[in-house]
Amino acid sequence: MKVELCAFSGKKIYPGHGRLYVRTDNRSFRFVDSKCLSLFLQRKKPSKIHWTIVFRRMHKKGITEEVAKKRTRKTVKVQRSIVGVSLEKITALRNEKPEIRAAAREKAIKDAKAKKEKSKAEKKAAGGTNPNNKISKQQAKGARPAVAAKSR
Repeated sequence: MKVELCAFSGKKIYPGHGRLYVRTDNRSFRFVDSKCLSLFLQRKKPSKIHWTIVFRRMHKKGITEEVAKKRTRKTVKVQRSIVGVSLEKITALRNEKPEIRAAAREKAIKDAKAKKEKSKAEKKAAGGTNPNNKISKQQAKGARPAVAAKSR
């Protein structure tokens, strides 16, 4: 048994009932009774007519059971270790006081500067760079040297 729906009211049309209206553009509409057909031909909006299913759905009429609110899951933060650093070490660094962290940063900066100065001094002692032995950035990366231009 095939049950159709009314194109205007949205009610069920059982076999042997209703009307079929075919427009000039070959589009067919099924109506439960002549009242729905008449209102459709008058171009009335079903959403403004109180007894239609469309109106009742729009205005939340006849809903018996209250729909329970969907519970959203709260995201749980999970702390994982990073490659090279264990979870204990990460928590220890996080719980460290800002003064201790600042002192460690200052010490690291001093060490880096001292290392840089030392390497600079070693280069100076070695004699620096030879102006005849200059290489470009591309050559340093491994590119072939450019061929010298030949004049005629």
